[in-house]
Amino acid sequence: LINIKYLLIAGPSSSGKTTTAKKIALNLKALGMEPIMISTDDYFLDREDTPKNADGSYDFEGLNSIDVKGLNKDLNDLVNGLEVELPTYNFIAGHREYSGIKSKLQDNGIVVIEGLHTLNDELTSNLNKDLKYKVYLSPFIPVNIDHHNYISTTDLRLIRRIIRDNNNRGYDVSKTIECWQTVRRGEEKNIFPYIDQANKVVNTSLAYEVGVLKVYATPLLYSVKDDSPYYSEARRLIYFLKHFFPISSEYVSKDSIIREFIGGSNFRNEGDK
Repeated sequence: LINIKYLLIAGPSSSGKTTTAKKIALNLKALGMEPIMISTDDYFLDREDTPKNADGSYDFEGLNSIDVKGLNKDLNDLVNGLEVELPTYNFIAGHREYSGIKSKLQDNGIVVIEGLHTLNDELTSNLNKDLKYKVYLSPFIPVNIDHHNYISTTDLRLIRRIIRDNNNRGYDVSKTIECWQTVRRGEEKNIFPYIDQANKVVNTSLAYEVGVLKVYATPLLYSVKDDSPYYSEARRLIYFLKHFFPISSEYVSKDSIIREFIGGSNFRNEGDK
C-alpha cells in the first residue's frame, strides 16, 4: 500500500463493511499511516433530488443516488493536500450536514472509502487508477449443515440484517424481509458485476457465528404471525437455525465483526445498508 492513496472497500448488505473498514483503518494507523475514513452514504443526494423507483419509492441502491461529482472533488482535493470539510448525511432530515471541521491528508495518509459502489470505477472516475486499491467483502462461512447442504451466504447476511435492523432501526422481521428483495436486486446490479475488479477478497464470516446469531434471531422470527406474507420465509429460517447449538454472546469479543449486528461493539456502528 506504499503508493496507494485510496483504499476502496465494497460488499453486499450485512457483509460487515463498517467494522472491517474501521479495523483496517486502525491497523493502518498502527503501521504508521494516517487514514481518513469516508462512507459513500454521506454523499447521498438530498432527499428531494433522489431518483425514484417505478413504484414511487426512493432508489437508494443506484449510483445516480450519490453526488459522484462532489465525492470525486473532495477525494482529489484531499490527495492534492487541500483541507476538505467532509459531510455527514442526516438520514432523518434527508440531506447532508457539515460540522465546520476540515480534514487534511498527511504525507503518510490514505483515504479509506467504504460503500456499495466502490468497486465500480464510475464512482471514482476522476481519480488516478494507480492510486486505488479495491477490497471486496462477503461472509463465506466455512461450515456445512451436512455433506450435501451448505450454508447460504445470502441467508447468513439476511439473518445478520434482521438482528441489526431490529437493534438499530426498530424494524420488525417482516419489514426487513420485505426490503430484502429490493436490496438483493441492487446487489445484482451494482456490486456482483464488479467483483472481478477487486484487488483483494476478504471473508468476513466466523465459523461459530450462526450459533451466536441464533440466540438473537430465533425469537424475532417467531414473532412473525401466520397471516403475514413473510411467515413461510420466517419459518424456513427458523428451521435452518435449528441445526445449530446456541452460543452466548459473552464469548464474542467487543471488536468482533459479529458485534456490528448484535450490538456491544467497541466501534460506533450505524450499520451498513
